[in-house]
Amino acid sequence: MNLINKKVTHKRFGMGSIVRHNDSSIEIHFATENKKFVYPDVFGEHLIIHDKSVADSLEKIIQKKEMERREDESKKEEEKKLQRKKQELRVEHEKLMKKHKLHPESQMVFWCDTEEKDSSLSEWKVFSGEIKSGNNKGKPNKPIRMHQNSAVLLTAIDPGMPEKDRRILGVYMVNENFIGKLSEDGYIPAHSKYRIQLTEEESDQLLFWEYYVNEKSPNKMTWNTGKYRYFENSWMAQILHDIVSLKTDPEERELAQQFFDHFCKMNQIIEQELPKPNGALKRI
Repeated sequence: MNLINKKVTHKRFGMGSIVRHNDSSIEIHFATENKKFVYPDVFGEHLIIHDKSVADSLEKIIQKKEMERREDESKKEEEKKLQRKKQELRVEHEKLMKKHKLHPESQMVFWCDTEEKDSSLSEWKVFSGEIKSGNNKGKPNKPIRMHQNSAVLLTAIDPGMPEKDRRILGVYMVNENFIGKLSEDGYIPAHSKYRIQLTEEESDQLLFWEYYVNEKSPNKMTWNTGKYRYFENSWMAQILHDIVSLKTDPEERELAQQFFDHFCKMNQIIEQELPKPNGALKRI
């Protein structure tokens, strides 16, 4: 809209003529001096334009800008509400952390099928499965023992091989903010740093049943059903300790050592007091 030379009246400065304007400011020549104002905010309460058709157009522009201003304020208020909600969640999370009691079996070993062998290591998350019966049938399992001190062990057996040959593929700490009892989708995501994938050669040297034993049937190596099971914190520490020894690349070995140290700290484990592995394979 061209406003140059349009006549106006200002409450304080009287009659004037518009000499220049852009999308954010307007300059008016009054009897003794030129004045700049914010455009189009100055119109309406402080400044009146004489041309009726231009005044009508300006009114529409002002109304549009006012609507945009209100929408912007509404968005800002929604953002404030979102930030308050996030803060409330953080406070609730901190409360849960303070109340959390360390469970002696808060580690998870996961059975990877052929497809999951790749996806679990590329996406660094596993799905805890669905509830099979009852009122909650079909809903995701909640891995209620999993907390910030928990790790997920990824395992698999090659087709046609016996259960005793189950290999360890990799391991990761759970995401820094993960709390199993609050999980809604059943997925268990990995920590941003503490995650390790083993090579085929390393995996062949790390058999799950060298660490794990069912105390009710110590000589049996059977999985039966389910995608996962919980196991002892100390067993996971033994596995992480041996992964450190397996790694030959300096950077990978350093990460494995940091992972092990972090895990021991989170689970109140003293390395010097860690027993040797004594799983079912060790008892044959």
